[in-house]
Order: sequence, then structure tokens, then C-alpha cells
Amino acid sequence: MHHFFMCIIILITSDNNTLAAETAKDVISCDSMSAIPPGGKVIQVNRMFKRFYPDYDVKSAYVIDYEELYGKGYRGIIFDIDNTLVPHGEPADERAIQLITRLKQTGFGVMLLSNNKELRVKQFNDKVSVRYIFKAGKPGRRGYERAMSELGTTAENTLFIGDQLFTDVWGAKRAGIVSYLVEPIHPKEEIQIVLKRYLERIVLYFYRRNKKYGGK
Repeated sequence: MHHFFMCIIILITSDNNTLAAETAKDVISCDSMSAIPPGGKVIQVNRMFKRFYPDYDVKSAYVIDYEELYGKGYRGIIFDIDNTLVPHGEPADERAIQLITRLKQTGFGVMLLSNNKELRVKQFNDKVSVRYIFKAGKPGRRGYERAMSELGTTAENTLFIGDQLFTDVWGAKRAGIVSYLVEPIHPKEEIQIVLKRYLERIVLYFYRRNKKYGGK
């Protein structure tokens, strides 16, 4: 069952065979779970899902104390767009414009990192005027690493904020970046994302259970 679950995740998140192969190594190790006692299975599941756990989960990108984070030494912020900053497919609204203006004034470098085509990303960026990368290939590392290179930041002083575990958060963790998972702004989403949300609920159950009991 766990083998099947992980294979589904690979299929719906991987854009290339290399990424799928890297993850498949872990799937094979999870296939022996049937021989593990019930208590041990919870620990093993946590280990299997930990790659998807965000560093922080918050209600919205708009409630984060960015000034405090700047004071802690962070200098770059990479954002997903759809359902992170605005509803899916929408242009930048006043709230998004004000947030990004505030971040620039604080001193942050801001980057948009999206798997969407350039037309969609540019539509949003026209009103906020920051750097962006389209067709980023999340959850692959390359887009995140390119974003940091363009911002002139490192994994140690960069944050990523997004609404999806299997693309946004997983990619940030693979790149060594602190990740914030936010709740989707609007329930309207593309069908492939809707399917991933069902799987996310399972992972988030174990994440919150782990968090509640102080697990690692």
C-alpha cells in the first residue's frame, strides 16, 4: 500500500525520469513495512513522508512576520503564485502588490517560481515587477538554485513560500531552503492539483501528528 502511494506521488510530481528514479530508491526501502510492528510503522511512515514536511505551516503568506525574518538574516524570498499569493489564474491584486512592495522596501530580494508558462507568470508580474522563473520544473532543485543565483542569496538566507507539498515544499527541501506551507487561497484548482490534495491530506495528517508529539 505504501509502495503504491509513493509511486502515485512520483507520477504526479515528476517531470523527468531522473527525479522519479531518485525517489524510487526510497520507495523500495519502504516495501518491507509489512514486517514492522504497528508502533514502528508510524515511525517508518514519518521517515518516508518527512521529505514533504514543511518547516512551517501558516494560514497565509500575508500573515508571516517578514520584518522579523529579515532581522534574523534572511534576504531572499521565493514565492509560488497560484493559490499562494492570488487565486489560481488571477492577476496580482492590491494585497499582493502591497506585500511585495513592502518586502522590497524592507530589503528583500523577491523571486516568483512557477511551473506555469511565461504568459501566466508575466500576467501576475506586470503589476509587481520582480524577477521570475516560469516552467520551473518544481520539485526539481534546478529552479530553486537558479532563483537563488539570480537573487544573489544562498540556501541559508532564502525562504520559500507555497501552497503545495509535492511541488513547492518538496522542491524547497531538496534545495535546502526553509519552507513555509500556506493554505490554498481558493478551492478552484486544476484537476491534477485536486488529485494531489487528497494525497496531501494523508501526509499532513502525519506531519501534524508528528509536530504535536514533538517528533523528528
